[in-house]
Amino acid sequence: MNTHAPVILDVAGPALNADDRRRLKHPLTGGLVLFARHFESRLQLTELVAEMKSLRPDLLVCVDHEGGRVQRFRSDGFTALPAMRALGELWMKDAMAATNAATAVGHVLAAELRACGVDLSFTPVLDLDHGPSAVIGDRAFHRDPRVTTLLAKSVMQGLLRTGMGNCGKHFPGHGHVKADSHHAVPIDRRSLKAILVDDARPYEWLSTSLTAVMPAHVVYAKVDHHPAGFSERWLKDILRGQLGFTGAIFSDDLSMAGARQLGGGELSYAEAAALALSAGCDLVLLCNQSLDGSPVLDELLDGLALAVASGHWQPDPDSEQRRLALLPQTPPLGWDDLMHDPVYQHALECLP
Repeated sequence: MNTHAPVILDVAGPALNADDRRRLKHPLTGGLVLFARHFESRLQLTELVAEMKSLRPDLLVCVDHEGGRVQRFRSDGFTALPAMRALGELWMKDAMAATNAATAVGHVLAAELRACGVDLSFTPVLDLDHGPSAVIGDRAFHRDPRVTTLLAKSVMQGLLRTGMGNCGKHFPGHGHVKADSHHAVPIDRRSLKAILVDDARPYEWLSTSLTAVMPAHVVYAKVDHHPAGFSERWLKDILRGQLGFTGAIFSDDLSMAGARQLGGGELSYAEAAALALSAGCDLVLLCNQSLDGSPVLDELLDGLALAVASGHWQPDPDSEQRRLALLPQTPPLGWDDLMHDPVYQHALECLP
């Protein structure tokens, strides 16, 4: 019996098709990531998630829903949330008001998602706002790791009030490089010491608060020739060993250019997944590959199953426990009840 379901995949559209249902039942499938194309209305989204969980009750349903330009659901009652930079700007005027507003953002974000059945948002962004990174930009709270840490912790408190975990990203920091890892392999040439005293600091200071971490598809050339998400040095030695992190580690999307350009060639998705899992990831994401009848998701699932059978990768029961721990332990408020919840209503009033 398989003891680890590490694959986070997606489905083609706003309703399940036969291929989606088959893949969701695969023993290596542990989660689902949603995008804007999966949303037509709150009712449709709620029914979609409910059907997926009827097929797989322990499915971890995730979404990139940060606020600002990275917010997948924006209509039919969902609140338009600010970019995290707005909280950093508020901090510079009134630090205590900013922490309260950050908790309000986290609470509204998570309460609305959970009312539709979503378990986890990949937030907060812990990258520092160094300036040159367009892909991070206003998604970052601040340049100062202390401000970033305290605002992120406040957002996480808001998530926690609804029963939702969190996912700090992109370890150890994506904000210093200009290249976008969706399209290239960014290289950060700073020393390990320079990174640990600056960009990675929030992960150290939040080591007792973070429930999940997503590493960057960035090569830190003075530390390891592999991107962080494929590096035992970064994940096992530094993140877990040195910084003491005990939660789940997600790979970033394996379909990104920065994910498979390893060792001078391009790995298959199954090879990249096995490498990430062996390096210390508990879960691997493969996004936007379910469209137009593409065989890529099946190639990943079948390839990983073959890797297990051949001994090239061994399922990890500890990883499976970390995945299950991300599932909310308390029932959510339904949307109608949420609209009458004084805690939620007050959080709306406190948004920046």
